[in-house]
Amino acid sequence: MYKHIIWDFDGTLFDTYPVMAGAFKDTLDSQGIDEPLEDIIKQMKVSMTHAFKHYGEKYGIGDEFIAAYDTRRKEVEFDLSKPFEGIAEICKYIHESGRRNYLYTHRGESSITMLESYGLTGYFSDFITSEHGFERKPSPNAIQHLIRTHDIEPSEAIMIGDRDLDLESGKNAGISSCYFADEMVENPHADYVVTSVEELYKII
Repeated sequence: MYKHIIWDFDGTLFDTYPVMAGAFKDTLDSQGIDEPLEDIIKQMKVSMTHAFKHYGEKYGIGDEFIAAYDTRRKEVEFDLSKPFEGIAEICKYIHESGRRNYLYTHRGESSITMLESYGLTGYFSDFITSEHGFERKPSPNAIQHLIRTHDIEPSEAIMIGDRDLDLESGKNAGISSCYFADEMVENPHADYVVTSVEELYKII
């Protein structure tokens, strides 16, 4: 049983990729560029930095595009982004069983705002967002900060995420990792692989 559960946000706690990719596609469309939504999601799931680089090299888009995308995303994400089915229940279960949830995301404070809008912040003991300035995943620095701050025994902690970067940051910090995947596939960086929130109960 794990006492400390560290969650990624996008694609793990909240189903935000369709929303973000939709905003990205809208921004591409406005410039006369047609890309399939599924392909955009695929690039984003590597990382947002990767997606911007990929389409930047392909179409020559840069800072102006990123600014337009950010504007469009902010217009729609709060209304359209929702937690995955079962997330509220499992976070409550962890909290009420005397264990701790933590957020570790590259997203900014909007992640906390969205958790708050669904009444979930009270289930979390700490939040690390881009505002804190830690090295980006797969660096272990942010998780090591949580370990020190909350006196966490690494063997009692697990990182849950939907990307290799999430899993690698956990492994690099010496804790377990769980891959929250669209389909059951092996991942060399994961101790566990799940395709639904329900499966997490068997692990944590």
